[in-house]
Amino acid sequence: MRYYETLYIINPNLSDEDYGDVVSKFNGIVEKNKGVVIKVDEWGKKTFAYELKKFDRGYYVLLKYCGEPGLTEELQRYLNLDDSVIKYQTVKLSDKADPDALKAKVEESEVKTTEATQAEDEIGPEEETGSEKIKEDENGV
Repeated sequence: MRYYETLYIINPNLSDEDYGDVVSKFNGIVEKNKGVVIKVDEWGKKTFAYELKKFDRGYYVLLKYCGEPGLTEELQRYLNLDDSVIKYQTVKLSDKADPDALKAKVEESEVKTTEATQAEDEIGPEEETGSEKIKEDENGV
């Protein structure tokens, strides 16, 4: 299977429910065409550098998936037909990829990220001010 990522931008005027429907629609298209969704990154609403189809903002979604070569044409066809999609781009990341290994790698990186944020949360403001006090004492203040 080949490994792809598609970044698409959705109309910012959609309701949260409609936005979720659009994201799940494209995930379903990948799965329906014998593809495997590796990861869906929803970046949220971002401002454009310039106007696109009279919009200055949009919801960014990054879809990483594995599939056969015909899958990208089918996904792009649906992206073109959907009026809520402002713009999209698909990039082939690898010719031969193992979806199970990629999913495991993504899950492992997510675990590391959550552990790092938990460790940062455990550091309280008292410890931070304590280190500042030590620096002040060394300077004689």
